Amino acid sequence: MPMLTRQLRLSFLAAAAIAGLLCHGASAQTVDNLLTRPLSGAPDTLKANRPQPSGITPSTGVGVFDRMGAKLPDLPPEKKYTGVVDEAYGAYQMGYYLTAMGRALPRAQLGDPAAQTLVAEMLADGLGVKRDAKNAAFWYGKAAEGGDPAAMFKYALILMEGRIVKRDKTLADEYMRKSAEGGNSSAEFNWGQILIADNPGEKGLKLALPFYEKSAEKGVADAQYAVAQIYSSLQDLPAEKKQLAREWMARAAHAGFDTAQVDLGVWFVNGTNGPRDFEKGFQWMKIAANDGNVVAQNKLAHLYINALGTKADPIEAAKWYVLSRRAGLPDPALEDFYLGIEEDQQKAAIEAANKFRRLR
Repeated sequence: MPMLTRQLRLSFLAAAAIAGLLCHGASAQTVDNLLTRPLSGAPDTLKANRPQPSGITPSTGVGVFDRMGAKLPDLPPEKKYTGVVDEAYGAYQMGYYLTAMGRALPRAQLGDPAAQTLVAEMLADGLGVKRDAKNAAFWYGKAAEGGDPAAMFKYALILMEGRIVKRDKTLADEYMRKSAEGGNSSAEFNWGQILIADNPGEKGLKLALPFYEKSAEKGVADAQYAVAQIYSSLQDLPAEKKQLAREWMARAAHAGFDTAQVDLGVWFVNGTNGPRDFEKGFQWMKIAANDGNVVAQNKLAHLYINALGTKADPIEAAKWYVLSRRAGLPDPALEDFYLGIEEDQQKAAIEAANKFRRLR
């Protein structure tokens, strides 16, 4: 049966910093960098994550570790299946959930791990039946015992959360590892996260890298971002890998990962891991800024002021600074710029900021 790809959110582990190398996109940079990340701290007079006029809380971007267990971007379309047709799963894919349950449940009761996973999935989502998290966990557990990679991933998250079943990190780690080794792309990414958490510093990054690489190849944007940062940061990797850092960052950016878009923009502007390209740097920064990333909004203001990749535009620069300042991101240099422009320009910038709405 093809692998089920819907993700469960992992709430047992709060966001944590990954020692220096993966923290908010830090990377080896040249001494003549034109863009750097702003300080993350905000004075008491500014409240972080203040909603925009639209009522939407802005994004400051997330480090790859913060996304552990979160819903990942959809994977690329699967290759055409030429094996034996699974009638239960076929009915599931077409939305005939009662039919799928009727065909899968007898097989699940006879110990078929793939059918057990399918039953668990429908119970977890309430597809054709009443939502039943407890029974879904039971069937995920049975399928995990039977070695189904998708079920091992889902049950590992359930064990880590400890809400439906008793929390058991040891067993959760075992299932996550086995699922990753079985080729589940989400488990590969999350097992890499666990390895980094349990092995601080370069040791953890080196242990996690092979799993990130496998997950990245399967289209998981979070893993692509992690691979890009590790390739950029670790000094003793083969040259052919380090040369691919920007390519992996671009893949994550194209998948819509806002932090990757910001970092790719910075890399283009600064000439990190490749030649400088101010226009591409500006384009990626604007995409992330329009999607509500506060760091991108801050950096976009600097690009407009310095005419990097675009024409100088004091009103646009001030607009993006106003938006990032409202979100709680201070920048003394931009504040000086803002106070130095004409009053009518300040007014126009505020009006433009008030009209801003995220594109997504």
